[in-house]
Amino acid sequence: MATTQRRGRRIMMTPGELDAFLAAERTCRVATVSADGAPHVSALWFAWDGTSLWLYSITRSKRWAELRRDPRLAVVVDAGEQYGELRGVELTGTAEFVGESPRTGEPCPELDVPERLFARKNFGLEEMVHDGRHAWLRLTPDAIASWDFRKLAQP
Repeated sequence: MATTQRRGRRIMMTPGELDAFLAAERTCRVATVSADGAPHVSALWFAWDGTSLWLYSITRSKRWAELRRDPRLAVVVDAGEQYGELRGVELTGTAEFVGESPRTGEPCPELDVPERLFARKNFGLEEMVHDGRHAWLRLTPDAIASWDFRKLAQP
């Protein structure tokens, strides 16, 4: 995974800052490619395990269909209201489909950690509740770019 940035090194997050940011934030914007080549962006909750971003998507969504056809995606997680508060991460790579689709809770050891992280972060639960409508996508990024404009105010 490439985390080195040629531009913006001064405002780039450290690995620890990046992990803390992705562990705390809930919503990301997922960019996929439509059949006609147009971009499609949608918001989604996620979990970060320190290596991969896990997306729990409705399997009958436009996003899911687009990723089945073309698994390339870009994800942005950002925060801040004022210019000097802006911070975020862009992750790019290829989506991997993990577990059954839709997810009903069949044993899948690969999903133990992301489901626990997702349930705690988003629902305050220790176990994932499955609705038979969602399934998991994993993005192990090929590239990561980050920014934290709060660092501009530092000497």
